Amino acid sequence: MRVCINSPDHAMTAYNKEKLMYKILLVEDDYFLALEMKKRIEDYGNSVKTIEDFQHVTEEFVAYQPDLVLMDIKLPFKDGYYFTGEIRKISNVPIVFISSASDDMNIVMAINMGGDDFIAKPVEPMVLNAKLQAILRRTYELSDNLNTIEFYGAVLNINDSTVEYEGKKVELTKNEFRILQMLLENRGKIVSRDAMMIRLWNDDCYVEENTLTVNVTRLRKKLEEESLTGVILTKPGRGYIIP
Repeated sequence: MRVCINSPDHAMTAYNKEKLMYKILLVEDDYFLALEMKKRIEDYGNSVKTIEDFQHVTEEFVAYQPDLVLMDIKLPFKDGYYFTGEIRKISNVPIVFISSASDDMNIVMAINMGGDDFIAKPVEPMVLNAKLQAILRRTYELSDNLNTIEFYGAVLNINDSTVEYEGKKVELTKNEFRILQMLLENRGKIVSRDAMMIRLWNDDCYVEENTLTVNVTRLRKKLEEESLTGVILTKPGRGYIIP
């Protein structure tokens, strides 16, 4: 199916120079359609990566760390619902379904599976980009908590990977920060050890599982030294949780 897309006008191009650029992961198996969508979305000022290996969509997601995912439903090997479920285990990034299967059942299922919006194909590119920008702005630019996450009277600073508590600042290593951020993003939910391993060491196949335990232990010790005790709980055989 071909999507006819008109180039943005001069006013839109000028607007792009002033707005933020976001990273978008496009999960679309129609090669030519994906290229066309990539070009037109990038015309509006964002960066787009297309999937190269549809057997490892989750791994490409982790490696790219996008700000938004455009997810087709009908894909090779496994469908978009499956990969949305896998992404939701490790991230709350906005996911927008884009599919020609636009009946009510698919729309409801897409939202129930963790999607933030549904766009039917063929889609008018200005409408697509307007929706994307609205979701990105709502998620990142208008959020009061974009750069911090509060927990138990402490604050995790996203910008410098530190925890502030009672006037003191605690430096975290890269992995300690990622662990704490992931648990706080999924607060109240158990995060599996496998999900953490994927997020922390996706590119290294030879990391021992004990390495995660060591990092969690060090993070706990740093928090406990600042009187933040009992923050990270272990659920044997399941993973970790911040209640």
